[in-house]
Amino acid sequence: MISVGTCGFCESHSRYYRDFDVVEVQQTFYRVLREKTLERWRKEAPEGFTFAIKTFQGVTHPPNSLTWRRSNVRPGKGVGLLRPTGEVLHFWRLTLREAEVLGARFILLQLPKSFRENEESFANAERFFEVAGRGDFEIAVELRGWNEGGIKRFVREFDVIDVTDPLVRIPLHKGETNYYRLHGRYENGRIIYRHSYSDEELRKMRKRVISWNRGESFVFFNNSDMCKDAKRFKLSIQLKNW
Repeated sequence: MISVGTCGFCESHSRYYRDFDVVEVQQTFYRVLREKTLERWRKEAPEGFTFAIKTFQGVTHPPNSLTWRRSNVRPGKGVGLLRPTGEVLHFWRLTLREAEVLGARFILLQLPKSFRENEESFANAERFFEVAGRGDFEIAVELRGWNEGGIKRFVREFDVIDVTDPLVRIPLHKGETNYYRLHGRYENGRIIYRHSYSDEELRKMRKRVISWNRGESFVFFNNSDMCKDAKRFKLSIQLKNW
């Protein structure tokens, strides 16, 4: 099975639920949401719809990250980078609660480049996963700036899903579920979100997602034309000859 959606609702909720069957909720990264909001989203979604949520940045991003400018929470010194501090664990518990209220299947940990590929990061992650708890959720991790050897070690050591772009590389985890995020194009190590995928790019993506599918694959577009491109890609999956 291959499911396609976007990172955040790219259109009205009612229309989105008709067009797609999965969404990655972005608001939970920037702000702590009211439970009433999450309950409403869960109730309005059709049966079988899948939610993924992005972990609140207090777990992943240090206090000097520019992303905090959009938050409704003021960061303390101990936030981010999976450090097993009281603040990080507090925000993780909030994320678990939000996922529970929403009825989410996945929790995404998007780690910044400041989460460097070194033994300190592995030690922090080891302690974090030891004490944090996962509930019944599947944990997906996007590591930025790491080489394949480090990514493979991380996702297998901590039993998480390796989040990748299918135009960049194959997933390196052992499980049966793949989780892809499409941000746009890349220039000199930078993500260019203002990008519309060409038919050629979508064909290449389609071929890889299908050939790498182990059981289930979830594909989330996060580029400037994500709604349009996600619909095009979903249609391409449904067509046998595309």
